[in-house]
Amino acid sequence: MSRAFNETAKRTRSVVIIDDERSYVDSIAKLVADNLDCAVYSFTKAETALGELASISAGVIVTDYFMPQMDGVEFILEASKITPDAAFIMVSGHDLDPIKENITLLKNLKACLQKPVGCQSLVEAILRVWPENDPPAVRT
Repeated sequence: MSRAFNETAKRTRSVVIIDDERSYVDSIAKLVADNLDCAVYSFTKAETALGELASISAGVIVTDYFMPQMDGVEFILEASKITPDAAFIMVSGHDLDPIKENITLLKNLKACLQKPVGCQSLVEAILRVWPENDPPAVRT
């Protein structure tokens, strides 16, 4: 189930956040929505997010690496087929060096961040990798 924050934002592109920990994904999504003028969607299941991506115009998709049923690399490979113009950010509380070779094959993966991710760091990363010349405005 997704939850949208800032549904009335006047942006055509949005941020999508996927993490299997409900409290984490909800708090990060709210913090991003409080700081950026765009819709923010959150999902706790990668499979559910894949089913919804076609109806969401995603600019940036933030995904956890370690999730049940589908890891972040698998998710990005599948999601890139649905939203080829979206930029991806992968977050993980674990060392990603063992899968570095797999990560380098993901052309839409634009950044990797280590958990815990601070709101400011995440917002800055989202703005840095935004796929268009008109990223969302920063709320003050």
